[in-house]
Amino acid sequence: MPDREWFTIETPNRPDARVSVWTPEGAPRAIVQIFHGMAEHIDRYDRVARDLAQKGYVASGHNHKGHGPETPDAELGYFYAKDGWRKIVEDGHAVSEWLKQQWPGIPLVLLGHSMGSFLARDYITRYPGEPDALILSGTGWYPPGLCRAARMMAGLAKPDKPAPQIDKIGFSGNNKPFQPARTPFDWLSRNNAEVDKYIADPRCGFVFTGRAYYDLFTGLLGLTRLAELEHVPADMPICFISGDSDPVGQMSKGVLTVAEQFRSAGLKDVTVKLYHNARHELFNEMNRDEVIADLSAWLEQTMRKLY
Repeated sequence: MPDREWFTIETPNRPDARVSVWTPEGAPRAIVQIFHGMAEHIDRYDRVARDLAQKGYVASGHNHKGHGPETPDAELGYFYAKDGWRKIVEDGHAVSEWLKQQWPGIPLVLLGHSMGSFLARDYITRYPGEPDALILSGTGWYPPGLCRAARMMAGLAKPDKPAPQIDKIGFSGNNKPFQPARTPFDWLSRNNAEVDKYIADPRCGFVFTGRAYYDLFTGLLGLTRLAELEHVPADMPICFISGDSDPVGQMSKGVLTVAEQFRSAGLKDVTVKLYHNARHELFNEMNRDEVIADLSAWLEQTMRKLY
């Protein structure tokens, strides 16, 4: 089995970013850096990271601020007092730079899931030419008016306290397509065991604070400024993967909208793979082996382009 190690590194905004690294045997082909989603943590990606490492990739990811086992209960779901979204993206970039220092001269692929996909979409406009390739899992599209209204509501909530009212507004509709639902998180996966593990994990499913929600909606609003995509290199390989029953991706409609926006901005190497009946967490879905096989094939093809 691939080795896994933990490191603590300093970013421009925090001295304690906890980075997990899964290393392959022999010389690695590339680095796959994972941005995890909202109200979860990087340990949940152990299985997919090991799959990637077994195929010759360094797999790595860090816990975003306000997430992970190292975060005290009182700080869960809180980013920073100001400019939280930008700082979270900066933290991710600092981890990228650290990874490239450890393994110089090989490509870096950024894999963002859910909120991590939104962060990754912002990242590629802030740091043109970085990473070398992009995988977006469980992404979606939210129009400017909705983002502004949601941010205004979040601005009225207590900044450092959980905001259950906003959480309910934001997530109450996710389970509607799956009624009668067994749990409030059936929308995550058809795999009941994986849903139950998520619910039982004390570092999953927590409610964001008012300020973190404000930051999130600020980030989503920024993604509606499509002119920013002009900064992204036209030949960057980009892969969208999503379940066609994922409410975050608007049952695939949002995913297809974003992919078309990328193409309209001049990006020439955009792949979309939708999985029938799959829900939000593809790496924890019933067909995860199919997802991993397809992702591996795309990475193989991408490596031939990058080398």
